[in-house]
Formats: sequence, structure tokens, C-alpha cells
Amino acid sequence: METAEESREQEGLHFLDYWRVIRSRKEIVLAVSILVVLTGAAITFTLPKTYMSEARILVRPDALDVNVFERQIVPAYNPFFLRTQYQVIQSRTILYEVIKNLDLTRVWGKKYREDGQPLTLQETYTILAGSVAVEQFRDTSLISIKVYRDDPQEAARIANEVAYVYRDYRLSMKRKEIKRAIDALKNELEKQRDVVNRVEDEVERLRKQLGVSTLARGVRLDKLRLQQLEADRIAARVDMLVRKSRLEQLEGLTGEDLMNASAYVVRDDAITAIRQNLIDTEVSLKLARANYGENHPQVQRLLAGRAELKRQLEAALEGLQKGLRADYEVARQKYEALDAELRAAKEMDIEAERERFLPFERAQRNLDVQRSILDALRARVAQEGIEFHVPRTPVEIVDEGEPGRFPVKPNYYLNLIISLVLGLGAGIGLAYFIEYLDTSVKTVEDVERYLGLPVLGIIPQKVRPLHEEGPDSPHAEAYRVLRTNLQFANRGVSGGAYAFVSGGVGEGKSTTLFNLAYVCAQLGDRVLMVESDLRRPVLHKILDTSHQFGLTNVLMRDVPVEETIKPTSIVNLHFLPSGRLPRTSLGLLDSQKMRELIKNLKMRYDLVLFDSPPIMGVSDASILASEVDGVLLVVQYRKYPRIMTLRAKKIIENVGGRVVGVVLNNINIMRDDYYYYYHSYGHYQAEEEPAEKAVADIET
Repeated sequence: METAEESREQEGLHFLDYWRVIRSRKEIVLAVSILVVLTGAAITFTLPKTYMSEARILVRPDALDVNVFERQIVPAYNPFFLRTQYQVIQSRTILYEVIKNLDLTRVWGKKYREDGQPLTLQETYTILAGSVAVEQFRDTSLISIKVYRDDPQEAARIANEVAYVYRDYRLSMKRKEIKRAIDALKNELEKQRDVVNRVEDEVERLRKQLGVSTLARGVRLDKLRLQQLEADRIAARVDMLVRKSRLEQLEGLTGEDLMNASAYVVRDDAITAIRQNLIDTEVSLKLARANYGENHPQVQRLLAGRAELKRQLEAALEGLQKGLRADYEVARQKYEALDAELRAAKEMDIEAERERFLPFERAQRNLDVQRSILDALRARVAQEGIEFHVPRTPVEIVDEGEPGRFPVKPNYYLNLIISLVLGLGAGIGLAYFIEYLDTSVKTVEDVERYLGLPVLGIIPQKVRPLHEEGPDSPHAEAYRVLRTNLQFANRGVSGGAYAFVSGGVGEGKSTTLFNLAYVCAQLGDRVLMVESDLRRPVLHKILDTSHQFGLTNVLMRDVPVEETIKPTSIVNLHFLPSGRLPRTSLGLLDSQKMRELIKNLKMRYDLVLFDSPPIMGVSDASILASEVDGVLLVVQYRKYPRIMTLRAKKIIENVGGRVVGVVLNNINIMRDDYYYYYHSYGHYQAEEEPAEKAVADIET
């Protein structure tokens, strides 16, 4: 369980490390992004404007080859048809014709050649092919022909001309196909005529040979008559069954049921009129009874009329039943008569069919077949002739191309978005590359990981000496934290002598030393600052005092140290300048007098701070590090490689010095994770000041 939690923590830190790189290098990311966006915008606005015109056409596949006996055949779906037409539209056959019709060789020659001479056909085709794009509308037979040109009028003309030429091309191919089909049909028609003539001769020969008379040849007419009789018999049977059904629906019904059923079974205008009069009489009778009473003459007259109408309706219904029964009998007798006649005709036909007439009948049937083929060929030739002159167009222009109102290229918004994305990608990539090359110390984790030392203090950027900023400076808290951490690093024992050392020049150890001394003095410690960087002294410049008389005088001329120590304007804070450095002072700090001086100063002051030179290449810092109680290694944020700082640590340890900890200096608090620390502290300090004032008011 703990291993999994540690793994998740490492993954989270790993992601935060990447985010820290982007945040710490945000200036590079923003600069590269802005540069790429501006470059993309400049290129986009300098590119020539391109307009698009679109023509839409409906494309149908060609019909199958000519079929003599079946006119309409649904062609199978061909998934490659439309894709093939894309290539046809963009083929040289189509585009060469467009070039010829619009005279593009001459028009574009004036446009693209300085001498104005016409372009070659191949050059013109290359330009035109690069300007035409063909697309399909999904799940339709519509094809879009798009033309991109710098002139919107020209784009529309070319798009429409491509559509027209392609349509004419398909029509011409259709006519050629029909012409070939008609020629083939005519050839077959002539052959079929010869076949019919030969079969007719054979039928006539058999007729004479078999002695088939005119009456005998009428057998075919008897067969036609048989077919007609069969059809009449079937129609008579259907009529008989319909009339029988009507009769059966009415038989067995009486009274009101018969009256209601008759209205749906058969249409009789007389019965309908009587029923309507009966309904009107019922209505009038009801009103009269309500107005006059049962014995009124008007009521009696209506009762008599109703009785008469019912009698008439019953008589009409009875007559209707009789009429339906009579119609059924007539239809039945007609059916029986036709059935008997058909049976007799069949017996006569069987009798007439003799074996000696079979060859003749076969020849006659063959003649009928050949004549039907000949008739079909004649009809098909006529139909294809009409199709040739009025063909079904396989291409229909749905929308003609119109001049574009706005350019489609360059796409300003898309190009700017792409430039922004590329800029961010390039900026982030450059930030990671620079971060990869940067081996300096950047975070507290870097110090702990590579140096194996605790970080005692984190000092922000642009910190001046605190006596210039004032005692209430927010930067003072960083040095108070440094003082506290220094005490804990010595197991809670305050005081002692400490040297401030750095690996290279300009890492801010002098300012760090002064501000720490300032804070300690404010908190009541007696502090002495020793300007032990004899080659490049800095502390005297911060205090704006002379350094001509100081440490070198004590060590070389036996001047009492009390005479060289200077008080400052800050209570509890004293300063020992470096003194003038003669040429013979090399190795001056590596002496017994220096060791005795350190012991003497530790007895006089609570805290003695030595400002030493950079340790790399200068022996004074190494000597001083071995003689003090502890060394504070000042490391400037993102300045020198880690290997240099690590080398400084090893030098101190090799001479027997004790590195108390690291002061990470000149931190950019707006980067990395330091911002949150200082933001939280500023908020805490802002809340603390009103509370202190309230306590002071209560005490007074």
C-alpha cells in the first residue's frame, strides 16, 4: 500500500516537474508563440487570395446493353462508378476540351508570361488540373466540381464549363453506344426476315404436301374459339357466384333486418326513396304527437301514411328477393350452357387433331415464333431510333457555379490557429530543450537531490540591503527564516562564527550576509560582519564606508582589533573592513593570528559572519571555511551548473569545513513553486499587522 502511494506521489511530482519547466520558461514559450503567430499572420496576409466556385451535377449510370425483349432492366449497384467518374471529369479528354472552349492557353499566357505568348497545352492542363477538385456528396449520386482561382468570375466560368463538357461527353458516348446497338439490331433484323421467309416457305410446302384444306387450316381458329369460350365460361361462373352470394345474404331475413341488409347488398333507388320517406314520416309523426296528441287528425293521417309506406317497402323488398333469385337462375343457366358448349368444342378439337397434321402444326408454331421475334426486333429498332434522337441524359446540372463572394484561401482563422498551436509547440519544445541544457540549481529539490544539503533560506530576487528597504520590508522575513533555520541546524545553539561561501562570482553572498546580520541585530544579537574577501571587498560599499583600515592591519601590523571595528547606524551591528591588501598578503588568512582573531571575536559577539571570496580557484575561502564553526553555501538560482556547486561543497569538506546548509539566492518568486510561499506569507503578514496594532492599543 505504501509502495503504491509512493509511486503515485512520484508520478504526480514528475508531472509537476514538466509543468514547472513550462511555467519557469513562460517568457520563451510566449515569445516563440508570438513570433510564430506574427510570422504566420504575415505570410497569410501576403498570400494571394483564392476564390472557389462550385457546380453540382447529378450523375446516373448508363443503361445496360440493348435488350430486345425486355426494355427496362435495373442495373446492379456499382460502388466504383462514381469514383471512376471523378477521374473522367479530371481527365485530359474533358479538361483539354475546357481549355479549347475557354481559350485558356491564350488567356493564361497573358497572365503568367511576361511576353504574353500563349501557354502550351500541357502547361495549361497542369494549371487547370491543379485548380479542379471533384467530390461526392455522401450517400447521393451528386458530384461537386470545385474550381479554385484568384478570379471569382473565372472560377465560375471554368466550373460551369467543366460540367457542360462532361455532360456533352457522356451524351456523345451514349449516342455512340446507341448507334452501335441500332446497327447491330438492323443486321439481326435482316437475318430474321430471311428466317421468317424460309419458315413460311416450309409451312406452304407442308400444306400442299399434306393436303390441308382451308377448313382444316381453320383449326387454329377453333383453338382461338376454345380460348374465348373458356374465358366466357369463367366470366359466367364468376357472375353466377356473385348473384348467388347476394341472394343468400337476403334469404332468411325479414322485417327490419331485411330492410337494413338490402341497403348494403344491392343498390335499388325505389327502396332507397321509400326508406327515406318512411324516415321523414316517422320524424313528422313524433313531432305531431308531441304537439297535438294521439287522436289529432294530423297524427292519424301520418299513422296511415306510415302504414302505407311500410307495406310498399315490404312489397319492394319481396320483389327485390324475387328479382335476385331470377337473376341467379339466368346466370346459372348461362354458365351451364357455356360449359356444355366448351365441352363440345373440345371434343370437336380433339377429333380434328389428327397425326397427319402434326408436322404442319409444328411448322405453323415455328412460323409464329419467328414472326414474333421479327416483330420484337422491328419495335426495338424503332425505340432505339427514338432514344438516339431524344436520349435520356445521364448527367443533369443541378446547380451552376457562381462567383465566390469571399476568398476561401488563405483561411485566416485556421492559419492563425495553426500558427498559435505550432508556436506553442515550438515554444514548449524550446523551453524543454533549454531546460535540458540548463544544469543549474533551480529548486530546493535540486539542492537536496544533488548536493545532499538542507536549504536554510530562500531569498527572492531584487532584494536590496534591508537598511535601505526599512525594517518593515517583506523581504526581511526570508532572513528571519534563515536565522531560525541556522539556529536549528546548530541544534538550537545560537552564536558562533560562520563563513558565507559561493562557488562563483556574483551569487549574492555579501548582500545575504549583510541582511542576515541586520535581522539578527534587530532581534537583539550582537553581530560583527568581517569583510574577509580581501581581493574584491563589497560590504564596505553597502555600508558606504572606507575599507582602507581593517583586517589586514590586524593580521600584518598587530593593530588591536578594537581599533579596526567600526560601529554602524544599526544597533548591535558592527563592521570589520578588509583593509588595504598589499601584494605580500597572499595566504594571510592561513595564519595563527587569524585563528586567534576568530576565537577573540566569538567571545566579543554573539554572531560573527565572514564574507569570503568565491571558493573555486581562490585559497582564502578554503582556509576560512576550515577555521569557522560552519559554512553557509550561497547558491544563486539558475546561474552556475550544479557540478560547480557540488565541487564547491567537496572543497569545503576536503579542508575539514562543515557546510551547515545552502542559501538559495535570487529566486524568481513568480516562477516554480516559490510564488505560493511568498503569496501565502504576504497574506499572513497583512493579517498580522492589524492584530499587532490592536494589541498595542489595548496595552496603552
